[in-house]
Order: sequence, then C-alpha cells, then structure tokens
Amino acid sequence: MRRVEHVMGLPVSLRIDDEGDFGAAADEVYAWLRQVDARFSPFKHDSEVSRYGRGEPADGEPSADLREVLGLCEQYRAATGGAFDVTLPGRPFDPCAVVKGWSVQRAAGLLSAAGARRFCLNAGGDVVVSGGPWRIGIRHPEQADRVCAVLAVTDAAVATSGQYERGDHILDGRTGRPATGLLSLTVVASTLTEADATATAAFALGTGGPAWAAARPGCEVFAVDAARSVLRTPGLPVV
Repeated sequence: MRRVEHVMGLPVSLRIDDEGDFGAAADEVYAWLRQVDARFSPFKHDSEVSRYGRGEPADGEPSADLREVLGLCEQYRAATGGAFDVTLPGRPFDPCAVVKGWSVQRAAGLLSAAGARRFCLNAGGDVVVSGGPWRIGIRHPEQADRVCAVLAVTDAAVATSGQYERGDHILDGRTGRPATGLLSLTVVASTLTEADATATAAFALGTGGPAWAAARPGCEVFAVDAARSVLRTPGLPVV
C-alpha cells in the first residue's frame, strides 16, 4: 500500500510492501502524527509545548512524552557544549528538531507492532525503513533536481539537515546566530530519533559537526561543507 498525507507542516508518505491489509495501521500512524502536531507544535498557541514554554504546563506537570522529549533535548545540548539548544533567549521554546524524528520513529513502531516487516516511512525527506535494502537518495544541497549519493539502507533511518528548504533556520546555541560551515549533513542511524537529532546537532556545530556525529556510536555521516567538499565516513552504505 502507498499513502501520503500532509502532517506537521510537511508531506508524510508511507509505503508498505507486505501482503495484507494495513489500512488500520496506517490510520493509526497518521492519527499519532496529527496528535503530535497538536501537542508539540510551537506554532499552536494552545499546544502542550507552547504552554510549557510560557511556564504553564497542563495539570502542573509535563506529560510523559514531553518529559522524554525534554530529556533528549538536554542530552544533545550537553553533548554539543550548547551548540544544540532549544531554549535560546528571546526565542520561543521549540523542540521540533527532536520531535519530528522521535515521533516518526514511534510511528514506525506502530507499523511493526501491526505486523509490517517491509516498509518505508518518509517525513519530508527524513526516512525510517524496515526490511530492505531500500535505496535512499541524499539531495544535492544546491541543485534540487540532483542527488549527491544514493544509500542502500536496511532496518535503519536517514536524516538530513541543511539550508536548502528553510534557509538559516538552524542556530548555533553558543552564539545565537545561524550555524555556518556546512551546506548539508546526513546521518544514518538505527533510529530516526537518533539520526534526525544528530544531524541537526551536528549542523549546529558547524565545521566540527561531521567529526562529532561520526564519533557517535552507530552513526554514519555524509556532509557537504561550505567549500563544497564532501566528507563521509567509511561505513556509509553508498550504492
């Protein structure tokens, strides 16, 4: 089956290659992602994230899901020496860099629990796959109709951070200014939670980001720096 819906401000596509009826599982996936959008969007005034950012969490305590997200945010802030920081002064609390990968990985878990064994879930270019190998293209950071490389990925996730979709939206928390030094950075990891947050955190680190990401257990990296040089780890599963 194949299905695409617009959720969390981006297209989310699902392909399941297994035999059987997975319509109910797909419904559950998109319902979960819509729930995440309602609860975790910093652009919705009444979301749990917005209320937390204003110091007024529901019932006086963050939910278990929000506590998990907060823990991930702190983990990456500490690991990057503050380059990755979702609580910059003068800006709304915005954990989107963690929430997308975390929520889509949770959605993949719903598919696995429903018995799907070979599927691809793609959230705006960040992808988690089961079974495989699946071929995943890494978009060229300056030419939208080209790819830099094609990966063969099995039971893993791929996420890319860059400037080509939203401009200078990734800030270096140490300076409060847009991160510099890289055009794009892609991470392959066992989960999209890890791949997405690591890619964003590494991009925020700038020129030191690729080496930092490559040193994280289980992560493979493909990066294009501002000088148009390609940096990649030896274990990257390039076709």
